[in-house]
This record gives sequence, structure tokens and C-alpha cells, in this order.
Amino acid sequence: MHQPDGAEPDETVSDPAPEDVAPAGAASEEAAPEDVADDVAADVVAEEPPKVPLLELRDGLPHVVDSNPALQDAISAFKAGTGPIAIDAERASGFRYSARAYLIQLRREGSGTWLIDPIAFEDMRDVNAALGDAEWILHAASQDLPCLTELGLHPTTLFDTELAGRLLGYPRVGLATLVETIVGRRLRKEHSAADWSTRPLPEPWLDYAALDVEVLLELREALKAELVETGKDEWARQEFAHLVSAAPAGPRQDPWRRTSGMHKARGRRSLAAVRALWETRDAIASERDVSPGRIIPDSAIVEAANALPRDKASLLGLKGFRGRGAARYVTQWLEALTKARTLADNELPPLAARYDGPPPPRSWAEKDPVAAARLSTARADLGALAKDLNLPVENLLTPDFVRRLTWDPPRSESEVDLVEQVAKRLRELGAREWQVELTREPLATSIVKAEAAATEAAAAAAASESPEAD
Repeated sequence: MHQPDGAEPDETVSDPAPEDVAPAGAASEEAAPEDVADDVAADVVAEEPPKVPLLELRDGLPHVVDSNPALQDAISAFKAGTGPIAIDAERASGFRYSARAYLIQLRREGSGTWLIDPIAFEDMRDVNAALGDAEWILHAASQDLPCLTELGLHPTTLFDTELAGRLLGYPRVGLATLVETIVGRRLRKEHSAADWSTRPLPEPWLDYAALDVEVLLELREALKAELVETGKDEWARQEFAHLVSAAPAGPRQDPWRRTSGMHKARGRRSLAAVRALWETRDAIASERDVSPGRIIPDSAIVEAANALPRDKASLLGLKGFRGRGAARYVTQWLEALTKARTLADNELPPLAARYDGPPPPRSWAEKDPVAAARLSTARADLGALAKDLNLPVENLLTPDFVRRLTWDPPRSESEVDLVEQVAKRLRELGAREWQVELTREPLATSIVKAEAAATEAAAAAAASESPEAD
């Protein structure tokens, strides 16, 4: 299913906290009445709001498909069904190195719910053919599409319930929250961070997995109607088409720089040690198909990189150097540290990652005050527009596009032409047409306003410094 947003793939992911948690400082159920002298108020017992009923499987728990005859039955059922197909995948993030799917869940009207064990099959291309050009319904599609594509499953069209919720301005778009808010049912979420590579899969886990697709068809219908009602259905169509056609992400540049706590590394030599330890851990994790964070945590890497111990006792004596593989792979850790310690200065990694875009915004005021003003103005104007449209500003336009445009904006002698130049640049960056139409004029206006203000400020400063001003 879906790991919590922002979870690092190289750290063990613990069970996520429940979505609905009372705010800090909330009064307990046993809190005394404010005015104990008021007998009437003291005798009144507030009734708890009725709990939303749990979602239950309509057709019972299906068997796991793990043989060719059973897979052929599933294919026949999908062909006989009608309408869109709800689909989900369960991975073993936090337990396994790979991001492969360990369970695929599908549901279609007239077909029922099917749970397929992809480990039992070479690929699922026959299933993909059976699904044809039917619309897929997924929640947070970008998380599941890579592992589904790996199996030979790829949609021609899709509907992403999480993205639809974002476009509609729902403040929380987790599946459980949307189902409770829109459908009026509660989803069990206690197995969302389970080790789905476990075999056999426990029945409660399978029940949880089947429920995730049980409700997607109904949720899609409600969200689709709301998108049409609010005039956002075309926005959603373009976003969903982009998800289908987007090229797979390439290898991340300098993936070791995602080490949690790396900002604590003291200088380039320590950074080299972080890199060497990370790469060593990654090789071990890949070979064993174990999540890297289960061998040694990121915190151990950073502590060892700063200390640069030279022997086993010193390394294992570090307070934070822990994990199942701390002692087991101590020879490899020491070799990595030696490699980092003996690198020539010109071989040490730079303090900042290489990046083909503009510098970090925090440095703009010093490097280019006018660009900083353009960015600040654009962010404020887009924020106001997003609020009016009731959607997150990052869905209105990708923040990186805003940074690139305001750092090096197109030049034009007229604001009308500037609007078209901004639109052209946004399309080149990858903005969808609905985003271009909504943001090109505000962005062009922001650029003009910021540059005019900067020009006025510079003129005022020059006037104040001139002898005539005295």
C-alpha cells in the first residue's frame, strides 16, 4: 500500500500513527465541569458522537491467486466484468531492499475482488491484456505504478483518488480519511506498514488489503461528481493523463546525500565517509534484499563518519553505531572509512549537491536581489490564487518551475508578449495546460511588479546617496 509521505526508503518504517489523533492539550473524557457549583451543568453528560461504521467485505475474503489455473480464472473474471478497475499493490518498504509488489489487489463490477501473489508468476502481462483499456482507479498512483509496470501492468487511463482529493481542496487526502469523509466508513489501517514479503500472508492482512480496493469504485464516483460540479474535471483529466505518460524516474543523483542527519557531517572528509559507508551498506542490502536501515541506521553512518575510527573496538564503541549489521559487517565498515580517510582532497565530495537549476532560494537575496523579489512576489500571488481555487499551491504549479522561471525569466518589451513567453517556458518545463492557463498571467505580472519595485528601490537608494540629496 502506501508509505507515509516523506518516509526515507533507507530507514525502517514503523507503523504509522492513527490519522485522527487528538491535539496536544485536548481535554480528557474525565475532565471535571468548569463550574462544579452548577448542579445542572455537572449532571449533564455529553454523548460521544457515534463512531463511523467499519467497512466490511461484501463478498467475503477471496483466496490468494498463486497458481496458473487460478490466474486464468481471474483473467476470465476480469474480461467478464464492466467499468473501471480498482487496483492496489502492497510492498515491503522498510523490510526489503527492492520496491517490488508482493500482493496485487483488483476489483471490478461483475468480476469481484481478486488478490494475486505476483511472486508466483514471471509477469502479469496476460492480466494486463484482460484489463484492456479500462480505466484504473488507484490511490496515490505514483507510488504504485513503478512496481506494477515492473510486472507488465500499465494503464491506458487512470483515476487517482488522492490527486482528485488534492485538486478538490481536501485538507487530508489519505485513503482512510477520504473514505471516512466521503463514503462514511472506516478503513482498518493497522497493517499498512507490514512486511508483505511474509509467506503465507496472515488472513487479517489479506482482509485489510481486499478492503483497500473494495471502496475505490464508490470513492471514485463521488470524487468524479465533485470534480464536475466544481469545474475541475478537466484539470484532473490532464493530471491523470500526465501520470500515465510520465517517463519512469531515472537513477537519483548522489543518492547517498539523502542520508538522514547528513547535515551534521563535519566537512568534506566526513561527507566522503558518509558516502563510502552508505555505498557499502547499499551493496550489502541489495545482495541480501533487506532494507538498508535494518543493517545500520543512518544515524550510525553519520556518527562513524564524524569520528572516523580506525579499528574495530573504536567503531563498535561508538554509542550510536548500532543495528543488526554493526558487528557482522565491521570489516566492510572499516574498509569504507579507510577509503574515505585516504582520499586526496580533490577527490572529496563538494559540500553541496550538484544541481542543474538555480541556487537554493535562501541565497538569492545575496546573489540576485531582483530574482529574490521575483520569487517572493510570485509565491505570494500564486498562494493567493491557489487559496481562491481551493487547492494546494504545489498542485497549482510545481514549486521548482516557479523557481526556475523567476531566477531566469523570459524577456519581453510588452507584458502581453511576456505572458506568452511565460506560457512557453512553463510548457517546456512540463506544466500541464490547465496550469499554464491559470498561472501565466499572474506570473508575468509578478515578474513585472518585482522588477519595477526593484528599479524604484535602486533609484531611491541612488538618490539618497547623491550629493544633491544632502
